[in-house]
Amino acid sequence: MTESPPVLVTRAEPGNAATVARLKAAGLDAQAMPLFAAVPIDWSAPDPADFDVLLLTSAQAVRLAGPGLAGLASLPVHAVGETTAAAARGAGLNVAVTGTRGAQALIDAMTSPENKRILWLCGRDRSDLDARGARLMALSCYAVDPVDPPSGWDDLIAQPVILLAHSARGAERIAALTEGRRAGLSLVAISPVAAAIAGHGWAAVTVTDRPDDAAMVTAAVDLCKKVQK
Repeated sequence: MTESPPVLVTRAEPGNAATVARLKAAGLDAQAMPLFAAVPIDWSAPDPADFDVLLLTSAQAVRLAGPGLAGLASLPVHAVGETTAAAARGAGLNVAVTGTRGAQALIDAMTSPENKRILWLCGRDRSDLDARGARLMALSCYAVDPVDPPSGWDDLIAQPVILLAHSARGAERIAALTEGRRAGLSLVAISPVAAAIAGHGWAAVTVTDRPDDAAMVTAAVDLCKKVQK
């Protein structure tokens, strides 16, 4: 049986440390290799009476929104993934729905005569979503900016490792930094979109069955078992 390869966690903090801890608890060699840094940006909360629902697609929106988030506490929250939902509940928000299949699937399920006005508290860089006839207002409260790879990145990807892509942007950044060097690298992607953006040439690609960190860790554990056989 071969040795389990290192697992590189590329997401921004504080999520990076949480994922590393989960992986280590599962017995894997987890390495913190953040390729992004999340920072708050200025924003102003609109009148919640103008909206029916608050859409949250990342826990970073809750962590970095600041005091303005309290002004939206009257809105029911539709959150993508349990991590985002837990962050919202911890901030005193009312989580009505926790989606398990990504942001677009959540919008597909939420649009109705009762949810025609959606406020999306999100990052500055985000995917396009089809509002399905509803009015969707995207309001940025944070940014996730790329940073230089940490020391040791080049040495690590020169050997067989598993990389985690927690978002489409993460997959794009990983792809750019591994171009021409993927033959010994495996990827765990949080969605089919992220997997597609990561490109071709990987030793193996696994897509999680739901868009959250627990599923990413489970997929990494399963992939390590396959590699060790």
